[in-house]
Amino acid sequence: MGEGSRFPPSGGSGLSYVEINISKARMAALFSILPFADKSSLMMMIMMTIGVLNVAVSVNNDHSSNNRETADVVSGNGSKPFPWDKMRLPKHVIPVHYDLLLHPNLTTLTFTGFARIEITVNQQTSSVILHSKHLQITRATIQRRMRNTHTEKEVMVLEYPPFEQIALLAAFPLHVGQNYTVSIEYSANLSESFHGFYKSTYRTQEGEVRVLASTQFEPTAARMAFPCFDEPSFKARFSIKIRREPKHLALSNMPIVKSVNVANWLVEDHFDVSVKMSTYLVAFIVSDFKSVSKMTTSGIKISVYTVPDKINQADYALDAAVKLLDFYENYFSIPYPLPKQDLAAIPDFQSGAMENWGLTTYRESSLLYDPEKSSASAKLWITMIIAHELAHQWFGNLVTMEWWNDLWLNEGFAKFMEYVSVSITHPDLKVEDYFLGKCFDAMEVDALNSSHPVSTPVEDPAQIQEMFDDVSYEKGACILNMLRDYLNADVFKAGLVQYLRKYSYQNTKNEDLWNSLAHTCPLGDTQESQLQGDGFCTRNQQTSSSAHWTRREILDVTTMMNTWTLQKGFPLVTATVKGKNVHLQQEHYMKGSDSSPSTGYLWHVPLTYITSKSDTVQRFLLTTKTDVLILPEEVEWIKFNVGMNGYYIVHYEDDGWDALISLLKENHTAISSNDRASLINNVFQLVSIGKLSISKALDLSLYLKLESQIMPVFQGMNELIPMYKLMEKRDMDDVENQLKGYIVNLFKDLIDKQSWNDEGSVSERMLRSSLLLFACARKYQPCVDKAEEYFMKWKESNGTLRFELGSPSIAHMVIGVTNQYSTREQLAEVKEFFNSLEEKSSQLRCVQQAIETIEENIRWMDINFEKIKIWLQNNM
Repeated sequence: MGEGSRFPPSGGSGLSYVEINISKARMAALFSILPFADKSSLMMMIMMTIGVLNVAVSVNNDHSSNNRETADVVSGNGSKPFPWDKMRLPKHVIPVHYDLLLHPNLTTLTFTGFARIEITVNQQTSSVILHSKHLQITRATIQRRMRNTHTEKEVMVLEYPPFEQIALLAAFPLHVGQNYTVSIEYSANLSESFHGFYKSTYRTQEGEVRVLASTQFEPTAARMAFPCFDEPSFKARFSIKIRREPKHLALSNMPIVKSVNVANWLVEDHFDVSVKMSTYLVAFIVSDFKSVSKMTTSGIKISVYTVPDKINQADYALDAAVKLLDFYENYFSIPYPLPKQDLAAIPDFQSGAMENWGLTTYRESSLLYDPEKSSASAKLWITMIIAHELAHQWFGNLVTMEWWNDLWLNEGFAKFMEYVSVSITHPDLKVEDYFLGKCFDAMEVDALNSSHPVSTPVEDPAQIQEMFDDVSYEKGACILNMLRDYLNADVFKAGLVQYLRKYSYQNTKNEDLWNSLAHTCPLGDTQESQLQGDGFCTRNQQTSSSAHWTRREILDVTTMMNTWTLQKGFPLVTATVKGKNVHLQQEHYMKGSDSSPSTGYLWHVPLTYITSKSDTVQRFLLTTKTDVLILPEEVEWIKFNVGMNGYYIVHYEDDGWDALISLLKENHTAISSNDRASLINNVFQLVSIGKLSISKALDLSLYLKLESQIMPVFQGMNELIPMYKLMEKRDMDDVENQLKGYIVNLFKDLIDKQSWNDEGSVSERMLRSSLLLFACARKYQPCVDKAEEYFMKWKESNGTLRFELGSPSIAHMVIGVTNQYSTREQLAEVKEFFNSLEEKSSQLRCVQQAIETIEENIRWMDINFEKIKIWLQNNM
């Protein structure tokens, strides 16, 4: 699924500096100029939204069955006990094929459905347990299929709303190895949320409001459209029929094979049988959309669908999708298995996009591009989102995680492949400039005690929703990038292809991927590698830089990567140079007042480094708490984590930081822009945990007056600007204004070079955006006027907030509003509000992250404020 926590730029006209990222640009800009009362109002609106959600969740949990006519449908807490007591479905019964007929009424906003499910029995049982949510079941039968005889019996249906499950109680035992058919008739309202089979509307240029129906099933909402085994491992084939008015068209995962006129006013579309897939990938749309189409080189029909008035904005996405699908077929060496790929722009859509197999769905702003009005940043966003969803057609759809605890196998790979694919298909976008920032974003969340392992146990829908976060997406992508750098790109690619081929149409766990990669040996220019009998690779590398590389070493990918996926956080590696010896030590990096060194955390860290004597990248695998690296000669400086390809940060003990700061001031281009950005990030992260003084970090920041590259400038601003924003919240005007003045002075030359137009490369425009955003925060009037204009449009709009607990949108609002609170009064206010809610809301991970972040801000300000004040007095 596309990232719901990131808000895309507008697809319409406007300046790129406010379009790059709504969550970071527009919101930060308007927050910087709004009076306190307006900020409080926004916080109150978010609190009210969560409060309403609380009521909705409470009502839904208390709701059993509607007071309508039903056929033997009773609650599981009645006279008959519900026959299953677990959140996960039993494995007694397995679905093989679904035959679905749906008839949405876009006038009454209801739909009727008929589901016929072929099942196989693995363990004798007298009940069939499956998922259903808000569906009014009117009749259910089970039919036994034996040779020429078919016995169909009506069955009683029990409901258990807390688990969103129903049980079909058979009057006869269902025997192992036998095939049965479950038939269920039902009706429901089109959902008013953005999940399930839901209603969407749009307004034509003439002002007419039109209605359409679309789906969003990931992670647990297919059960809102049809009764099903709504877990990823219950893969099956689907035959879908949709009834519609003649003025509409219907879309689903597969192409239409025939259309039947049921009546003068009703058409029934029959779609081809799907490949074997999980329920969350099923999709259908009934609308009046128009489309444009092209063929890929292998003959796959690509179509982009949108509301008729915006069809002229579909061409860019169409061309990008054709290029990207061709790329993936070639990269994975596995043909795309469906005859078509539709991309549909939905007017009301909560996530960035969704990878439904053969029918990917998007926000309009994630798919539509107007060459006359849209900014370059919109083009970047659209290309990346399409690349993400099409990568899922292999990672996620063809091969699917067994359960949501390994969601990162879907999302981390799709995020990683965005950058791999777009760097080849659209080199002008220079996506490599932005990958580093994603790793820094992930580390911000992963450094908190409330973080979670990439692979972490989840059970209920709210917990599953929370897995769609920076840890699954960004951290997942970053550790894959680290692994590719460790194995080398060719070996990594070969392992992925082997994994996809072996597990096509199946479900996998973490270890399945590692086993595939472990059975592919790394080959480099100066390396000899071979596959041992036990399946592990060994490597001979002739180098004097590391004792580890001078002996045959087993590359145990599984053991190594388990240290990155099965425990939260990441390591801090401390390097102390003593002559030719570099003493290394690793520990768990964690922020917070109670962040004493964690015991039991150990990573296999693939260290890379360059020195003042050699810019050739050297490697050292750190697998213990401490170790010693022996250099061939003494050096003036050493820089670890070359290019920031590794997911770890480094502390340079003794005079290590002083040597690197001198290097930056005297010859900053001696190391890459990514290395400079990583030094900026690392030095401030070390201040946060008390390893360095804020004075040392500010000393390093002085070099930024010489900097012009996008990543170091971005990172410098990302570290410095929040410091004065924390002071804003405490009314520390004197020091705050001094710090603002210092930052302006650092970037003054770059700011003066910026214009207010939309010219230049994407990187140049992104840089312009950050600099002008800072100017806006400094009350630069044209920026203030534009931010106020956006805020008033948002405030006066009639849009509503239909967000689910645990959704990325809720997480973004909670964290976005509170992440610069830094007083104990604000902490108490936030705690009091969330403690007043139901336990399910108060225990959301985003709430815990918000509280931890405020506590960290308080602690950071208590320790560093006076030091910043003194440093500014001495250096201004």
